[in-house]
Amino acid sequence: MHFTSETSSNGVIERTFTLDDVTGVLWSPESGSAGAPVILAGHPGGLDKKAPGHVARAHSSVTRDGFHVVSIDAPGHGDRARNAQDQRLVAEFRQARAEGSPSFGRILADYCASVAERAVPEWQATIDAVQGLPEIGAHAPIGYSGVSLACAIGIPLTAAEPRITAAVFGWVSGHDALLEAAKRVTIPIEFLLPLDDREIPREFGLELFDAFASEDKVLHAFPGGHRQVPTDGRIDTRFFPRHLGRSDGALPV
Repeated sequence: MHFTSETSSNGVIERTFTLDDVTGVLWSPESGSAGAPVILAGHPGGLDKKAPGHVARAHSSVTRDGFHVVSIDAPGHGDRARNAQDQRLVAEFRQARAEGSPSFGRILADYCASVAERAVPEWQATIDAVQGLPEIGAHAPIGYSGVSLACAIGIPLTAAEPRITAAVFGWVSGHDALLEAAKRVTIPIEFLLPLDDREIPREFGLELFDAFASEDKVLHAFPGGHRQVPTDGRIDTRFFPRHLGRSDGALPV
């Protein structure tokens, strides 16, 4: 992990980095961060690690909960160019969406699966790197948060990665491999489901929620469309503090 910049404001240290050809950012508290939990924050499709809403949620986790938050650009996003397959699939699903074609969902699922296949090992390498930092260490609890494309990445990542011990997921285009991965997820999860998403049927969200093998799982369904996450207090902001303690033995709030 090579840090390329560092700034500090309002109690938050922001460091951008590169890890091989992956670009990312790490937000940390200005003080008291030793051994604090780490949230892996995936960004939705079409955005990047520094999207304004994404940054705002990261700052909230740092200042409110005292967590570290790390985010990386998904393949073909942010500072990372799309490959030929990405370009073809993005063009196809944009055309299908504009035409109202029923093939839209299948193309979107194929695109998400392709990105996830590349992103999962990148996230695992990122975990290795942040655990090597002295202010975090190998025993800091780790959670994952991501919706849409980041959910398509996060479910197989969480199924394969035992270091992740709690996760928040949300609306995602479905395919059989994602349902199979969900069956291997046993950690506590929170699942967000907008009921009026015109792109992703609510039925798949319910099917996916049922597929999770977790005994501790909660579904938050709410009116609204794609990316319309309620900010009026209906979504539980204490999920991670309840499930992620601190490596120094401090109890969750």
